[in-house]
Amino acid sequence: MRTIGHFIGGKEVEGKSGRFADVFEPMTGEVKAKVALATKAEMRAAIENAKAAQPEWGATNPQRRARVLMKFLDLVQRDYDKLAELLAREHGKTIPDAKGDIQRGLEVAEFACGIPHLMKGEYTEGAGPGIDIYSMRQPLGVVAGITPFNFPAMIPMWKFAPAIACGNAFILKPSERDPGVPMALAALMLEAGLPPGILNVVNGDKEAVDAILDDADIRAVGFVGSSPIAQYIYERAAATGKRAQCFGGAKNHAIIMPDADLDQTVDALIGAGYGSAGERCMAISVAVPVGKSTADRLMEKLIPRVEALKIGPSTDPSADFGPLVTREALERVKTYVEIGVQEGATLAVDGRGFKMQGYENGFYMGGCLFDNVTKDMRIYKEEIFGPVLSVVRAHDYAEALALPSDHDYGNGVAIFTRDGDAARDFAAKVNVGMVGINVPIPVPIAYYTFGGWKKSGFGDLNQHGPDSVRFYTKTKTVTSRWPSGVKEGAEFSIPLMK
Repeated sequence: MRTIGHFIGGKEVEGKSGRFADVFEPMTGEVKAKVALATKAEMRAAIENAKAAQPEWGATNPQRRARVLMKFLDLVQRDYDKLAELLAREHGKTIPDAKGDIQRGLEVAEFACGIPHLMKGEYTEGAGPGIDIYSMRQPLGVVAGITPFNFPAMIPMWKFAPAIACGNAFILKPSERDPGVPMALAALMLEAGLPPGILNVVNGDKEAVDAILDDADIRAVGFVGSSPIAQYIYERAAATGKRAQCFGGAKNHAIIMPDADLDQTVDALIGAGYGSAGERCMAISVAVPVGKSTADRLMEKLIPRVEALKIGPSTDPSADFGPLVTREALERVKTYVEIGVQEGATLAVDGRGFKMQGYENGFYMGGCLFDNVTKDMRIYKEEIFGPVLSVVRAHDYAEALALPSDHDYGNGVAIFTRDGDAARDFAAKVNVGMVGINVPIPVPIAYYTFGGWKKSGFGDLNQHGPDSVRFYTKTKTVTSRWPSGVKEGAEFSIPLMK
């Protein structure tokens, strides 16, 4: 059985803690590897390695740093199929979905290749008599990312690509459930010419996370995961003087107006609600049809589509989605479905009994569809993170707008309509961080920023785009004057640009 250690100082090293976590192949339910769980001392060794390597990397001009990322892009393309299969086997998502996971990460690495322009400061000549003012962006030093199981390629690249492009050294603590791809990406960065120690991967659990949060040499930390842990990391990082951007859970709504093209809307809901078995922070988990007629027509079209979903092993290219990541995740989702039934929601499609022939021990579940869900129910309030779509019927547009606006989570939302005025009004008024208009999963492209509101996001700056450069750099402002031979004497009041 394969044993996965850590990637420190440019090489894979064995874990020393004696503690390991199982890495499953979700489609079969079998344990395929053991991953080492780091001690505080092992994390400290990685940080010291990064701290020693960072000054020289930070002094490397940004154009040369960008060249490393350009080479990395080529290497990932070379190994694309191999990485996608590894990702699918450890996570459970289908290979086409795994390739999308990798591609969305690469797009941020492509954006980070523009770092020579992105790190340029500002300059004002003649701000006062003989006075010039300019600013410069400089790396923070050693920074860290704590990333989730559901996007083991994309989110690590969202974190380390801009951080390293800015001249920082990076400590990555990926999910222990699917660590294979993060380890492979670190090796590819080294092959691309990144100096040893600039990207370190330390596998672990809460002990490793707390070691990051408590270490004075870590200047910033990024996190993606559940909201309670996001808040914990944000507060603990702030208490030790670190920058933090922490992104949590979601309950993404899709508002369906009476004039929406229902065939296109149902296509969107099926893909966004059930793709990747619903294990996406941007998955649509709540459909809000406006008016009884819209709701009835929507359910008439949705039910047969959910019943016809093709669930299969991760290696089946024709499958709509594969298994969930672990048996615990599967049981958790099934428990939420039972809670919904007990709360009085109508379970229009029940996928809990699904079994995959030949893969009876895999972590599979069919699609579930609830109707007549109300906003006081737990299945509406809480993130389920599985192939479950809830339909909440709204009487009118105002009620539909209020549902996502008043919800504790504020990650993403979508509206389906042919009415430009309604769409514009909705985009302006809804209290959610990312909005789609006839787009079910409104994940911005790499040169815009990604981030939710309310309990979906903690911190002032978002992921990727311009915010990533702001997050991973500090601004220094210089005011300069060269003596012109005129002595003005001492000034005891605050200096003015006369």
